Amino acid sequence: MYLNCHSYHSLRYGTIPLKGLIAEAVLCGIKAMALTDINTVTGIYDFIKACQEKEIKPLVGMEFRCNHEFRYIGLAKNAEGLAEMNRFLTNHNFSGETLPFRAPKFDSSFVIYTLENAPETLFENEFIGVRPEEVSSLLTSKHKNKISKMVILQPVTFRTKKEYNLHKVLRAIDTNIILSKLTEADYCKASDLMKPAESLLPFYEKYPEIISNTQRIIDDCDFQYDFAAKKNKKFYTENRQKDLEKLTELAWEGFEKRYGNENIEAKARVEKELKVIDELEFSGYFLITWDIIQYSNSQGFMHIGRGSGANSIIAYCLGITDICPIELDLYFERFLNLNRKTPPDFDIDWSWQERNVILEYIFKKYGKDHVAFCGTNVEFKYRSIFREVGKVFGLPKEELDLLAKNPEELHPTNKIVRLVQEYGKMMGKYPNQRSMHACGILISEEPITNYTPLEIPPKGFPIVLFDMHIAEDIGFDKFDILSQRGIGHIDDSVKLIAKNRGIKVNIRDTSISKDEAVCNSYLAKGNTIGCFYIESPAMRGLLRRLNCDNYKILVAASSIIRPGVAQSGMMKEYIFRHNNPTQFEYFHEVFREHLGETYGIMVYQEDVIKIAQHYGGLPAPDGDILRRAMSGKGRSLEALQKVKDNFFASCAQKGHSLALSQEIYRQIESFAGYSFCKAHSASYAVESYQSLYLKVNFPVEFMTAVINNQGGFYRTEVYVHEARMSGGTVHNPCVNKSEYQTTLYGTDIYLGFMHLQSLESKIAHLIESEREKNGKYLSLEDFINRIPIGIEGVKVLIFIGAFRFTGKTKNQLLISASLLLNNFKPENRNLKLLQEPVKEYKLPTLERSIFEDAFDEIELLSFPVSCTVFDLLQTKHRGDIMAKDLVKYHKKQVRMLAYLISRKHVPTKKGTMYFGTWIDHEGTYFDTAHFPDSLEKYPFQGGGCYLLLGNVEVDYHFPTITIIKMAKMPFIPDPRYMDAKDQYKTQNQIKEDVSMTHRAPYPSEHEINMPRHRMKFNS
Repeated sequence: MYLNCHSYHSLRYGTIPLKGLIAEAVLCGIKAMALTDINTVTGIYDFIKACQEKEIKPLVGMEFRCNHEFRYIGLAKNAEGLAEMNRFLTNHNFSGETLPFRAPKFDSSFVIYTLENAPETLFENEFIGVRPEEVSSLLTSKHKNKISKMVILQPVTFRTKKEYNLHKVLRAIDTNIILSKLTEADYCKASDLMKPAESLLPFYEKYPEIISNTQRIIDDCDFQYDFAAKKNKKFYTENRQKDLEKLTELAWEGFEKRYGNENIEAKARVEKELKVIDELEFSGYFLITWDIIQYSNSQGFMHIGRGSGANSIIAYCLGITDICPIELDLYFERFLNLNRKTPPDFDIDWSWQERNVILEYIFKKYGKDHVAFCGTNVEFKYRSIFREVGKVFGLPKEELDLLAKNPEELHPTNKIVRLVQEYGKMMGKYPNQRSMHACGILISEEPITNYTPLEIPPKGFPIVLFDMHIAEDIGFDKFDILSQRGIGHIDDSVKLIAKNRGIKVNIRDTSISKDEAVCNSYLAKGNTIGCFYIESPAMRGLLRRLNCDNYKILVAASSIIRPGVAQSGMMKEYIFRHNNPTQFEYFHEVFREHLGETYGIMVYQEDVIKIAQHYGGLPAPDGDILRRAMSGKGRSLEALQKVKDNFFASCAQKGHSLALSQEIYRQIESFAGYSFCKAHSASYAVESYQSLYLKVNFPVEFMTAVINNQGGFYRTEVYVHEARMSGGTVHNPCVNKSEYQTTLYGTDIYLGFMHLQSLESKIAHLIESEREKNGKYLSLEDFINRIPIGIEGVKVLIFIGAFRFTGKTKNQLLISASLLLNNFKPENRNLKLLQEPVKEYKLPTLERSIFEDAFDEIELLSFPVSCTVFDLLQTKHRGDIMAKDLVKYHKKQVRMLAYLISRKHVPTKKGTMYFGTWIDHEGTYFDTAHFPDSLEKYPFQGGGCYLLLGNVEVDYHFPTITIIKMAKMPFIPDPRYMDAKDQYKTQNQIKEDVSMTHRAPYPSEHEINMPRHRMKFNS
């Protein structure tokens, strides 16, 4: 009898999670119910499965609302019914038109109105819903003659009185008003909860027709969904056979290019994969991906195929990936196997500047009715919950900030705050809004509105109203079309090298850097600032600890740096074994044979499959089930238990002792949930090497490209410093040399106008385009005549030195600008055939400190260009030693003067600590550790230079200073200010990079318990 149930997917309205809604129905003995969330079908697929498990008949539909106002309920008789409602709502989402008060004439859906908004005449498929409390008024109602078109309407929105209050809180959040301002029209009725049928039906006993109409709708609604059938575009060509023929042809063409004709192992792998791909009907998926790559190549774009797709030799032969799976012993089963019911996906990266072109191609090629982005549910977050709930309880901004920024134990303890905490906790994990998945695209065989309405977010590409997990469940294989700045670094570097040096670098040739000695030496020293994935302080420290000087070690490093691997203790153990290869024993011969490359340690997800297969005797597909189940991607605990039982049974059959098998399973268990796919690591390593090759051989061009792609791990200042250290001469922006982005002339780097935060973007672009069109600016007067800029914009350019080509001082230019713009008429701003001679003014000579320019630069760029920060210090001391000599000072105390680059927060069991990254006076990087006791007395005080005292620890080639004391060093007074209170404020604009870590502390070594010796019970 329940034709109008809401879950919490009715955003900021419903309060019941789907499982809770089903549980409520079971308690009430309900045998059929409808999920009708507001303007969405997000939950219907999980709802159908959950109902079927409990032998409840699921009905699906939507409640249509416009600007919070109820219009009608739609219930799908069948799949076509859902599709027509989806299309109806999609059209309104796209057009922006309000939903009509009258539903369209649906062919395969029922429509239910309320007594208040029912039209005078009803179509055959339309009914009026009558609530229990409304039955008594039917005899006197204007609708008394329509009883034959009435059904039971008992909406469900909440379960308890507490949830009813939560519903009101959600409504206040949604309407952005305080609770006391809510009206009855803003929230549901107090009776909108589920009751047993026997307590509901008596209200309607005098009107059996209403009961029978309700039952007829329940009987006539028969929405069936085939979860097993693939919903993706089935074929790239006309049919499965032609797809296989096309894929086979392309695979062997690529095979010849990659391997020649003699590689027997690779040939066997191609044949094996083609067979599996065909059996699983994934030929079309491979071909569509290949098609996207072909278009990318035709545009001259660079892409990187990574993720588990790189485990496939077919993907390698088709040019989707650039990783040879044979070279790295990558298991195809990690990507695709006959036991794997869930779809694979390729992760493909483009430059952030080129990704939209790829997306537009996909939407155009495969049709807007068949392509959409995956959606995602954005949940209420910890900080935002307390801010949002506090707002509806009327708390002022200061208190909201206090609640949002502090842990709960530091919150005030008054009654209102307790209510905020109580309702905030109830909303934890509730969806707050729908958004677009960062990269997942669906390409469907049937119109995508057969499954969901579509929305258009601000970015302009349509999205489905369910997330990637539901997409996977209902039969979609997504295509991950990503963007990243690392590719932009590489792509722009290659273009800059061609322009600046006339050299064409074929960076797609992935063999050019892997064995280059200079690149390997940079890698081993952690000299990798600007290089994709290997530039963070933690990664550079790891590279030095490993003395990483080749591709395979880098692949391992790319995996063990991941938080989960470190958490399992594998990173620390790998570093030890790498540096002490004779001081450990392999756990078992299988570990020596199959994990010898990583010293018997499981570093990659594939290693779980290897151990399950070669030690446990499980087939590779079962090993992948084990990996997926442990990583949380397998939804079935039963499946995990079954594979676990098989593992132990198989181990016993192979003669292994139970104790040994239990220890190996413990290691798998501690690791599998956090591990990294080896193909992912290899793809990252290739891109890292490409970046490093460019940095080593074309450093100035590379660093300019990094700056233009707005950096990576660090702020722009760090990359400007690195460009200078690489041989570049850095210049402030110049109206005759600079562009919006940073430009390069030989080794002269002119910072772009984009870095002047006070300059309007449109003016910055106009300076460049006007100069290209009509030539260089001849003077300040000529510039003002040609560019529609006000006095404030001109001052910014004067202070940064953008008119230094005139030979006039900043003070002289400021006076000229004031005289010109005070009497300037904008309508006279144009180029005349005969320019009138500019009046010459007798300008006074004003004395100017050599450091004024540096303080101007800090104010406008946030860092100095004309000198270093060290030149601005009051002290002339530069530390007792330099960073390059730290390795000689193991276990010794040192005093250093350094400039703070970044610091990383790390939780420990004793409290918060930080790792700091600095540069010394010579520009060399080094690292520090700040433990809780030191931080309590000597905390960080923002960006700038510090005097550091600490003890040096050299950990496998990598020196770190454990800080005992530190003090921030003052700058000289800013000479631009006369008032003492203003003379030190500019140095506060010096920045630092701060990264926070939100995780539990890593376990101690004794808690990890990773044995280094063979166990006595070894078989």
